[in-house]
Amino acid sequence: MAPLSKRLFAEAFGTFWLVFGGCGSAVLAAAFPALGIGFAGVALAFGLTVLTMAYSIGHISGCHLNPAVTAGLWAGGRFPAGEIIPYWIAQVIGATFAAALLLCIASGKPGFELAANGLAVNGYGAMSPGGYSLYACFLTEVVLTLGFLVVILGSTDTRAPSGFAPIAIGLALTLIHLISIPVTNTSVNPARSLGPALFVGGVALQQVWFFWAAPLIGGLLGGIVYRFVAGNPPAPPVVGEEQLH
Repeated sequence: MAPLSKRLFAEAFGTFWLVFGGCGSAVLAAAFPALGIGFAGVALAFGLTVLTMAYSIGHISGCHLNPAVTAGLWAGGRFPAGEIIPYWIAQVIGATFAAALLLCIASGKPGFELAANGLAVNGYGAMSPGGYSLYACFLTEVVLTLGFLVVILGSTDTRAPSGFAPIAIGLALTLIHLISIPVTNTSVNPARSLGPALFVGGVALQQVWFFWAAPLIGGLLGGIVYRFVAGNPPAPPVVGEEQLH
């Protein structure tokens, strides 16, 4: 197992890659008049960031890239409680640096103005892309994060087919975005929500509590559900080389 300092650096870099790649595709590519990739392209971009990082740093840090995943892995018996907060801090740092870089690049276009829903921030109510209510957004974020954790825990279980976990996890995140971009602009990741909101401010920052609460609830439930369904023997901790077994 890699030292904690190296695992935290890997988590920060991996979360940077996720936010810069995923949110960057939404901010820089999806709205481009001639070559826009659309929301399906954004969904694929988020999935590809996780897939590529899982193969790159999964053997170092476990490639959580998401406070809800870290919490869910703890609930599923795969991660020590004492390292949750350090992982969360590293993930938030990575997401914040990614949002800062994305803002610097986006502002290089003439006439750029940072809108209230800029940098692909998440939101409910008036901030929801489709105008969905807080209740609908809460259900969406909880259920999809729960499902994401079940996929992560199941695909990295030692009883699962070996070596395919990153593909399953990346495709799961793509599916999650295809479902929920119109609802919340898709969070399922508190760090991904906080990074852009810190720079947009206003209502986006006021609503960011929601995108910590709902994904964390979903992540914890996902860990509990998988642990109940899978039973024994427990899979090894998803911290280091064991993730891709």
